Amino acid sequence: MSESANQQNSTPVEQRATDTKILLRAFGYLKPYWHLVAGGYILLLIINGLTMLNPQLIRCIVDRGVGEQDLSFLRWAVLALLGLTALSGVLGFFQGKWIEQASQNVAYDLRNQLYQKLASLSFSYHDRTEAGQLLSRAMQDVDRIRFLDGRATMRLLEGALTFIVTVVIIVLMNPRLAILSLLSMPVLMFQAYRFSKAMRPLYQSIQQQMAVLTTRVEQNLRGMRIVKGFAQEEAEIARFESQNDIWFNLARNSSRISAINNPLVTLIANVSTIFIIWYGGQLVMNDTLTLGQLGAFITYVGQLAGPVRMLGRMVPFIAQAIACGERIFEILDAESEVKESPDAIPLPPIAGHVRFEDVSFAYFGRRTVLDHISLDARPGQIIALLGTTGSGKSTIINLIPRFYDVTGGSVTIDGYDVRDLTLTSLRGQIGIVLQETTLFADTIRNNIAFGRPGATEEEIIEAAKAAQAHEFIIEMPDGYDTPVGERGSTLSGGQKQRVAIARALLKDPRILILDDAMSSVDTETERLIQKALERLMQGRTSFVIAQRLSTIRAAHQILLLDKGNIVAQGTHDDLLRTSGLYGEIYERQLRPQEVAEVTNRRKSRTSVGDRPQREYRESGVEIRQSNLKQPTVV
Repeated sequence: MSESANQQNSTPVEQRATDTKILLRAFGYLKPYWHLVAGGYILLLIINGLTMLNPQLIRCIVDRGVGEQDLSFLRWAVLALLGLTALSGVLGFFQGKWIEQASQNVAYDLRNQLYQKLASLSFSYHDRTEAGQLLSRAMQDVDRIRFLDGRATMRLLEGALTFIVTVVIIVLMNPRLAILSLLSMPVLMFQAYRFSKAMRPLYQSIQQQMAVLTTRVEQNLRGMRIVKGFAQEEAEIARFESQNDIWFNLARNSSRISAINNPLVTLIANVSTIFIIWYGGQLVMNDTLTLGQLGAFITYVGQLAGPVRMLGRMVPFIAQAIACGERIFEILDAESEVKESPDAIPLPPIAGHVRFEDVSFAYFGRRTVLDHISLDARPGQIIALLGTTGSGKSTIINLIPRFYDVTGGSVTIDGYDVRDLTLTSLRGQIGIVLQETTLFADTIRNNIAFGRPGATEEEIIEAAKAAQAHEFIIEMPDGYDTPVGERGSTLSGGQKQRVAIARALLKDPRILILDDAMSSVDTETERLIQKALERLMQGRTSFVIAQRLSTIRAAHQILLLDKGNIVAQGTHDDLLRTSGLYGEIYERQLRPQEVAEVTNRRKSRTSVGDRPQREYRESGVEIRQSNLKQPTVV
């Protein structure tokens, strides 16, 4: 059953209990800042007391200063009224400052907790969750909680206190007028309840739809080159407009309900005031009530209607904050499928002996990807993983740093089960270059040093040279200080991968994982990187997913996978003799590379005027294929 269905089937009592828990949890974030909150609420009491004095001061001004024509009293009373107003303003400034400071701290803490939680959750959680949804919760939903913990609650308490004190005062002043003024209160409260009940699900839908819009924008910005490359701008605009229309209709319904509610509340309050003026005027004419008392009473009634109006405005915000809190706490309460054991131990310096012992794995416990895999990678060996898409190559390398947990069997490093180790110590000794190269919107230097922020300039340059990246970096406008743009957009595919390889090599890991790390480099760059990697892989255990013959030839073991099983294992020459499937892959994918290598070697030996072809090509001289010796491919 879906979450929405569960919410619909929950009883009102259960829903109220859930709402109360969310509110208490949201207010709990104010605990470290109790001194600011306490100061704000103390000032609230003082300001409320000054507000209650104002109508009495007005009564005295009317009855004594105006009625008795006492100019001296009138002068001092007006000055006192101005002084109370100024004092209330100054106290209100500090009250708002302290409460806002506390609520901003809550937003700061919540966003930090959300980021820490998202960083700690396993890959499987992020596989199932859209980035736009997470962005919406981390930004907009947190801001709603900030407002709830700050001004919304302050205004509600201010309104409640004002309402209670005002009711006591008007009852003491004139019980019959008080009863007449309070007749409209049940109607106002009922209208506030109806408004809240209508607005809460609407606000929740608005927040959900805003998350959908955020996701749509985030995906299109990230994939803008694809959108433009396939000329799908109009189609994507139409899709966005469709989702934006849904949000607009929800927001319009919210505005319509608010537009009906606010004038209705004002009308109910004004009708009550009209009856008070009518009946109170008769009491003044009968000398049972002074004009000043009537003015003070009307002022109090005006204060009485204010909290009810405030309730009508704040209740929807609280309903919205509850919905936002539910979405935020859903993330904070999420359980990572990869959990660090309480008694996990740090992984000591390793040699790099990796073993898979009868390993099985299924994504989300349903779709089986690996089926009883066993392998033994000795320190310093290069293990090449080969197979069709979906055969399980990437899953194998994801299990080594424990991005996912096996569903059967075990993965060990130097005899340690990876599930018994701290994640930081495990991943700290593994260098990874993923197939989808990700760089951050930062300088080239900081991207290379991402795994070792304290690396020296010499170490960064050495790693870049080893990855054959140094030459193109120093040709950039600002060298190593050149920003690479979001996701490395200012670099070519081959340049990004060389920076990513340098980033992995700077860690000096005992285990290297290269997920098709040279898929976006040309043959010459691949040759240079391969030469560097041959030296850098010495003494390291390396797992390589590659479609290049040069990588496969260098491997000590080739694991040929098909549908989650190792169907053949051995060296390149062994598999050519023993595996028909490997022979098919070789003829279809690898042999053309071998032919190209032979052709390139023959071309490089062909000289024109005692200069090799490459020198002529670099100097801008075009060499026709007909003038070259045709290679004989054997």
